[in-house]
Amino acid sequence: MAKEFIVAIELGSSKMTGIAGQKNLDGSITVLAVVKEDSSSFIRKGVVYNIDKTAQCLTNILKKLENQLKTEITQVYVGVGGQSIRSVRNVITKDLPADTIITQEMVIELMDANRNMKYQDQEILDAAVQEYKVDAQYQIDPVGIQATRLEGNFLNILERKAFYRNLNKCFEVAGINVAEMYLAPLALADSVLTEAEKRSGCALVDIGADTTTVSVYSKNILRHLAVIPLGINNISKDIATLQMEESDAEKMLLKYGSAFTDNNDIDNTLKYPIDAERQVESRKFIEIVEGRLEEIIENVWYQIPSDYYDKLLAGIILTGGGSNMKDIEQAFINHTHVDKIRIAKFVTHTISSNHEDIKAHDGKMNTVLGLLAKGDINCAGNTIDPNGDLFAQQKKETGTGGELQSPSAIRARQASEIPAGVIRTEAEKQKAEEERRRQQEEEERQRREEEEAERQRIAAEKRENSFWNKFLKKAKKFGEDIVSEE
Repeated sequence: MAKEFIVAIELGSSKMTGIAGQKNLDGSITVLAVVKEDSSSFIRKGVVYNIDKTAQCLTNILKKLENQLKTEITQVYVGVGGQSIRSVRNVITKDLPADTIITQEMVIELMDANRNMKYQDQEILDAAVQEYKVDAQYQIDPVGIQATRLEGNFLNILERKAFYRNLNKCFEVAGINVAEMYLAPLALADSVLTEAEKRSGCALVDIGADTTTVSVYSKNILRHLAVIPLGINNISKDIATLQMEESDAEKMLLKYGSAFTDNNDIDNTLKYPIDAERQVESRKFIEIVEGRLEEIIENVWYQIPSDYYDKLLAGIILTGGGSNMKDIEQAFINHTHVDKIRIAKFVTHTISSNHEDIKAHDGKMNTVLGLLAKGDINCAGNTIDPNGDLFAQQKKETGTGGELQSPSAIRARQASEIPAGVIRTEAEKQKAEEERRRQQEEEERQRREEEEAERQRIAAEKRENSFWNKFLKKAKKFGEDIVSEE
């Protein structure tokens, strides 16, 4: 195999991005290729609405990446995000006999029980352990402690089942093997937040085109996750109500938009040109922009649990395309009263690339770079022969993950085996369900066998202790005694 590289794909509301990169021995990443495709017609609010168009776009991205890399791509890493994602707290308890020492198996039982929770029309994508309550004490690791009651506190990340299945279906239709699915907000957090920020407590706010994602961390643990169906495009749409095309509204927002303007600094005589013939008063334009942005910020603050208001010692970290708006830090300070605001323009990893979008350091590529950093399985296949049919041999060789995995070929990982932020694919979930059913059937069979054995034992005891059985035994013994005497 000529090359080794990782491929990651982010399905954004405005752009679908594919990226290929090579991990170096010093921990840095060299970006080899980047491809972007417009996705606004089939992905809305980060959710797939047209499976065929999404599958076609995925195919186009892979072909373009393969053209640049001159190598086949056998599998990809995928980020999962979107409007319907939310977090829900859940508690699982287990009563224990007196003087029981908690084992790892007991902890895994709690994790599996939590993973098997059912939510109407919702799929559990990931489960973040908050802490364990051992009798009356909270512990991060309860193994080895003596107790009579064990309680697991979890944060379950949910998504609507229909959206989750649509996403899986897209890759199935496109014939693309998924190496791993990651929860995009967690991959982003790992790539832009420092350990100190996660430990001290912070809120990561990713302002995208159609959505804004809020992730709250404290003591190195994800405490809350929510996706708000509002983004920078909503501001452009409001500007477009001034009788202009949305594309022109976007240009005006980029040129004149500011998240905060002091009232004393507004020139009531100033007008911004819409086109060659029309203008809009600067005050009216400012009111439109700040009005919608204020709504976004208020929704962000509403999503942060009130018991963490005073625990955000590292403040609020802004990222994504929307974080580039002028004076956005001041706007957040005004509405949240959190003085510590940082803009994460780029990931914490060392990245080398000549691509303009990456060199821009504007926060737009942070999520896909975070997904790329998560990859640890080679996605490169065979080198493409420039003189032959470019795609004739594509995915015919097994290579590393070269063949699509059928559900029967995938081993279902248990809850304890799944790393934080990793999402099981539909095929893996099917396999897990099949194994769970088989285990239940085996347990039921063993139970029936034990019940039958117990029933036969009881019946034998009854026969043994019955009147006639005792009489026959005595008669037999009496006869044996007479014979013995004679």
